[in-house]
Amino acid sequence: EGKTLLDQFLLARRVIEAGARCVTLAFTRWPFGRMLSGDFNWDWHKDIFTEARGTLPLLDLGLSAMIRDLEERGLLDDIAVVAWGEFGRTPKINKAKDGGRDHWSQAYCAQFAGGGIAKGRVLGATDAHAAEVTDHPLSPKDMLATMYHLLGIDPHATLPDKVGRPQPMLPEGSHVVTEMLA
Repeated sequence: EGKTLLDQFLLARRVIEAGARCVTLAFTRWPFGRMLSGDFNWDWHKDIFTEARGTLPLLDLGLSAMIRDLEERGLLDDIAVVAWGEFGRTPKINKAKDGGRDHWSQAYCAQFAGGGIAKGRVLGATDAHAAEVTDHPLSPKDMLATMYHLLGIDPHATLPDKVGRPQPMLPEGSHVVTEMLA
């Protein structure tokens, strides 16, 4: 199972080398059909310590090796690597739910490398319990605006809908996070 997960990073690099402009890697256990039997992969509402011990070292190994490999090949300046989930997790382990964590939108994290992102920069902070953002809050719409900017796309542009009306690509108030840029 671990080899299959790590092979995805190699495949992603090969697709990039072949000229793809955008590659999505779904780092999740196989097969996806396991979800039908209650295994929601990263959705660890129970057994979080067992799940994390089996998954996080593989993600760390694959992601760090991919970033290092892209840098050694001279590709990292042109390729943005983003590791980001759709929400955070509750700051406390839910013992009543067999030692898991539920969904938490107040705080979450993302990792960016390459593609015009400044190296070694950490933005934002939470309180001691990782419950609430205490410094430099960033929103998903701002992250998307920054990624669009790095791709050369105006994040404030509009696209026509089916009847030709201009629709914004991102919600009003989104901005490029200039502190993230190299």
